[in-house]
Amino acid sequence: MKIDVLSLFPSMFSGVFGESILKKAQEKGAVQYNVVNFREFADNKHGQVDDYPYGGGAGMVLKPQPIFDAVDSLSGGQENTKKPRVILLCPQGKRFNQEKAEELAKEDHLIFVCGHYEGYDERIREHVVTDEISIGDFVLTGGELGAMVVVDSVVRLLPGVLGNEDSPVLDSFSSGFLEHPHYTRPSDFRGMKVPEELISGNHKLIEEWRERESLKRTYERRPDLLENKELNKRQKKWLEEWKNDRN
Repeated sequence: MKIDVLSLFPSMFSGVFGESILKKAQEKGAVQYNVVNFREFADNKHGQVDDYPYGGGAGMVLKPQPIFDAVDSLSGGQENTKKPRVILLCPQGKRFNQEKAEELAKEDHLIFVCGHYEGYDERIREHVVTDEISIGDFVLTGGELGAMVVVDSVVRLLPGVLGNEDSPVLDSFSSGFLEHPHYTRPSDFRGMKVPEELISGNHKLIEEWRERESLKRTYERRPDLLENKELNKRQKKWLEEWKNDRN
C-alpha cells in the first residue's frame, strides 16, 4: 500500500511513522509513506495556501489550487484511470470506526489531506475528496493527528504486519463486540487470581469464557453495539441473565 499525506507540518509524522508497528510495516514492504508539504504546490511566490472567506467571517480558508495540484501530482495526474482514495480529515466527516479501517486496508493507494485554519474551499470536498473522516466529536488544530490515528488503524490490518495473523480478527470492534479481558503470569498476584477457565487447558472452555466475557464487557460498556447485533442462543441466554441480575 502507498500512503501519501498532505500537510503543512510534515515533521509531525516523522516520529509516528518511524516507530513501532508503522515502522516495521514499511521495513517489511507492506506500506510506503510519503509526507508532502502542499505549500510547495502554491502558485504564488509567497507560498500562500489560504485566503479570506468570501462573504466575510473569522479565520482563513485553504485555497483549492495547492490541494488540487498536489493530489494530481501524487495520483498520476488527471489521466490516471486508477484513482486513489483521497481522505479529508474534518469534524464534518463520517465517524471513523473499525469497519472503515478494514475497508481502507483493501486499497492500494491512500492520500490524506490535513487541513488547518478555518476550513477548506468547498470545491476540494466536491471534486477531489472521496472520503471525509472524523475521529470524534471534538475539534483539533489540524488534521495531522486524525490522519495518524487512521493510518495506524489501517496499516496494522495489512497482511504480514502483525506477528499474529489472528490479532486483527480478535480486536475490539472487529467481531462487533469489545475484546475480552486478558491475563498473564503470575496466575496469583497479590491474591488476585486469573480465572480458572484460562488455566484449565480446556480450549473449548477457554473460548466459551472469552466469548461470554466479550459480550459482557460490550453489554456493560457499549450496549449501543448490541442494538442491531444478531446473537446466538447461548449469547441471548447470557444477556438475559445479566439483565435479570440488574433488576
